[in-house]
Parts: sequence; C-alpha cells; structure tokens
Amino acid sequence: MIIGGSASQKLAAKVAWSLEEKLSPIETRRFPDGERYIRVKGEVPKEVVVIQSTGYPQDENLIELFLLLKNLKSLGVERTRVVIPYFGYGRQERRFKSGEAVSAVIIAELLEAAGASEIYSVNLHEKNIKQFFNIPVHEISAMPMIANYIKETIDDPIIIGPDKGALGFAEEVSGILKCECDYLEKTRISPEKVETKLKNLDVADRNVVIIDDIISTGGTIVNASKILRDLGANKVVVGCVHPVLVEDALLKIFAAGVDDVFATDTLKSDVSTISVASSVAGYLKKYE
Repeated sequence: MIIGGSASQKLAAKVAWSLEEKLSPIETRRFPDGERYIRVKGEVPKEVVVIQSTGYPQDENLIELFLLLKNLKSLGVERTRVVIPYFGYGRQERRFKSGEAVSAVIIAELLEAAGASEIYSVNLHEKNIKQFFNIPVHEISAMPMIANYIKETIDDPIIIGPDKGALGFAEEVSGILKCECDYLEKTRISPEKVETKLKNLDVADRNVVIIDDIISTGGTIVNASKILRDLGANKVVVGCVHPVLVEDALLKIFAAGVDDVFATDTLKSDVSTISVASSVAGYLKKYE
C-alpha cells in the first residue's frame, strides 16, 4: 500500500500506478488553532510505503509525516518504508558555531522514533546524512532522468556546474549523455576582487545547460547565467533536482537571460516537469 502525504499526493499516485499498488487516501485538516488532524482511511497491511516531501512549509510537512508514521505503527504496521523526495532540514549536518542545533541529526532521530523502517530520498544535499540513521537509507539519483530530458529537448549541449560543488552532478549527466562538461571556478584576484570563469571549455555559440541539486534563492544560477551569456553562449538552460525557489528566485533567473528552467517533482513548482516516480518505484521494487 502507498500512502501519500499532503506534500506529495501526485507523486504518490504515480508511484502507486507504476507499482500497481493500492493508493490509500488520508484525511487531513486543521483544528481552529492550527493543529493538524490526520486519519488513515481503511484497513492497513503489515507493510506500507509513505511518500512525503519535507520542503516548504517544512515544519508542517514534517509534523504531518511524524503523525502518519506514529499512527501507522499504533495501527499495527510492522514495516514502514518512507520516501522523502526532498529531505528538509538536511543542510546543517554539523555544528559550525557553538550552540547550534544540528538539524539533520535531530530529524533523523525523530523519523526513527516515529516508526520509519527505511528511508528513500532523492539526491541528498549532504551525503553524510545517511550515517545519522540506524536504519537503511537509500539515495536515488535524479540525474539519469534529467539527462534523458536534456537529450530530448536540447541539441549538442555542454553541461555546466555553477560552482565546484555542483561538478559531480554535471559530470554524472554528461557521462550519461556522452557530452562535454565544465564548471565555473572562482579565483581570488585580490582581497576585494574575485574572478569567476569556466575552468576548461569555450561555450561561445554553444547550448549550455547549468545543473545543480538545489535552486533556492537563485543567486548562484543568476551569476553563472550572466557569465555564460558574456562568454557567448547561444542558449542557457537551467536544471535542478529540488526547485526550492524562494520568493522571486524564478523571476530573477529568467531576468538574467535564461531561456528555460526545468526541475523534478520532488517539490511542487511551476517548473517541475520531470517526474522521479519511475525511479522511486524502481528502488522500492529493488528493496521490497
């Protein structure tokens, strides 16, 4: 049985269809003071899959997930596999300043305490999150699906990471497509001046695809897009796994001269054109 939380209803339906599994409806509403009411309708089997992304509003989506997991456990479910397409609170996986909460560790502990048996997530922002769990954690890469989308929509692309941190994603996509890739490297010229330029390739008159795992404020993408335009790129397209897209991030990106933006449906957004449902279903089938 597949149970989709409020943040991932459409994705859950697609996964259920792909696996030919029953999709169980849930009833969720708010009390007048804002607290959540959760009810799982119908009988539940001994094994279930819960799909709930934990992006904005993170706190609400996490509380709903915790309520679902603990409720299922009390209803007699013995194995609850939890698909968290976007793992909220996963960016702080260490204490940088004294007194800081290490949110990734806390969320991992709460998920286990609530009743999660296994975790499935798509492109974790920090890879070491997996070590915070005492249960199996399966990381799904969306790069093959992104590569397939690029193959079908863009001729002769160059894949670019907007910074060195995104190079791994660019290399994975370019490796699938058998095309060139590069990244934008920052070099400090003086204490006040930093120069950003491509490490190796020439993008003049080429179709460029910028790839990253998360786009939040859009600042990094805007900077990269302007540089690539200045270098003579013919077309600049931006793709990511998790379209967080805070406030007017999308507007700023298009204003920087980007031709198109695409993302997966780990989060709901206007640019979530690629579904991770088939990959999630494949992983669930693999580890059933």
